[in-house]
Amino acid sequence: MAHPLAEAVAGERLRIVAGLIRVTGDWDLAEDCLQDAVERALARWPRDGVPDNAAAWLTTTAHRRALDVLRRRRTETEKLRVLTAVATFDEHSAGNAPDADPHGEAYRDDVLRLLFTCCHPALPLTGQVALTLKTVAGLSTREIARAFLVSEATMGQRLLRTRTKIANAGITFRVPDPHRVTERTAGVLAVVYLVFNEGYAGTEGDGTRDDLAAEAVRLAGLVAELLPQDDEVQGLRALLLLQHARRAARIDAAGDLVPMEEQDRLRWDPSMVAAGLACLATARGTGRPPGPYRLQAEIAATHATAPEAAATDWARVVAAYHVLLEVQPSPVVALNRAVA
Repeated sequence: MAHPLAEAVAGERLRIVAGLIRVTGDWDLAEDCLQDAVERALARWPRDGVPDNAAAWLTTTAHRRALDVLRRRRTETEKLRVLTAVATFDEHSAGNAPDADPHGEAYRDDVLRLLFTCCHPALPLTGQVALTLKTVAGLSTREIARAFLVSEATMGQRLLRTRTKIANAGITFRVPDPHRVTERTAGVLAVVYLVFNEGYAGTEGDGTRDDLAAEAVRLAGLVAELLPQDDEVQGLRALLLLQHARRAARIDAAGDLVPMEEQDRLRWDPSMVAAGLACLATARGTGRPPGPYRLQAEIAATHATAPEAAATDWARVVAAYHVLLEVQPSPVVALNRAVA
């Protein structure tokens, strides 16, 4: 059985960090306060017992630590006022901090808010994705480096430069105005896509991580609710649903990956396949030329709707890869088209 502290951190880390960034605007402070709360739990819980609501205890402790730090800074008057209100909540209301962001309600989720605010147009796209993967998804620097096909040292420097730019440019972590959401979408979709890929074919420990893949599916759903008429948003959600639907059949009893043509299709999740196909239909309905996520979803849908591997419409798969190679040329796409 997992340790209560490990369970609480795994389940609440994103919400606590995102909430602290939302009300303080300070990335490092948010991370430090969560770490401080974890250290206090390690010291107190063995002596005092595990709280009835471990997640709320961590949230309250992290917020109170932020309050202490800001109080010492003295110049953070407005942030201090907001955090004072947060810190007075009892454990049952912990985490329901007053929303200092006038546009925050539309995003429904602190994690999604953090995704959009991290993807600031002043940052290079690779920096946006890498930094968000580090904080939102909790990936290690090594995992992110593997996702970008660079060395761990290179990725460490890239993360450092991105944080330095945030500090020097005075970038605040706030939800953008509604009319500016579209310009942030490309970075958000790239983050969600890479988080899913890390879970779908994990690099850390050479195993899949269903928790990361499921988180990416959830985030894709939230973005789709926010931007329902964006065909690439719907295309990405369709792609992730169709891929994740096969999770139960992808690993055999020995823990080895099973090629798709050998998978037991009765173990694919039919409700998830149906949801993916519905999202793809929505994307098609926009009438826009397909982008890379939608094209990959078209390929996944062709496989998902074939009753058996031999019945796959390979001509349709090749045609989709041909267009994908034009839209997003890469050696991987070219190889997949050749194999298909």
